[in-house]
Amino acid sequence: MRAFREAVEAWDFDAVEALLAEDVVFTSPVVFKPYPGKAITAAILHGVSRVFEDFRYVREIEGTDGEHHALVFEARVGDRRLTGCDFLHVNGDGLIDEFTVMVRPLSGAQALAEAMGAQFARIEEEARARLA
Repeated sequence: MRAFREAVEAWDFDAVEALLAEDVVFTSPVVFKPYPGKAITAAILHGVSRVFEDFRYVREIEGTDGEHHALVFEARVGDRRLTGCDFLHVNGDGLIDEFTVMVRPLSGAQALAEAMGAQFARIEEEARARLA
């Protein structure tokens, strides 16, 4: 999903948000429960942009159906380096309706969980503002 990758790499989260379907479901690498909806997904992605440092995509894989995409990334959270993958599914309108993230190693996932936990009150507030 070239448009998504380019928006993220430009740190243009308004453009990222425009690529999300209203009914998108975000599945976090560090939280059991998925987050349904564009407002919370966009707010989470904005939060991640405040947490990740030295972020870069290193590989892009597209399924043969054009609906499934995997974007492998590297980043740092504090002193922890991590590798992760954004798994995206696009609907018939070309918008992302499933967004699943996985990260490794465990120490990187733990650093991400702690950093995002510290952001979550702000993330929820941003999501509510998007719905208003």
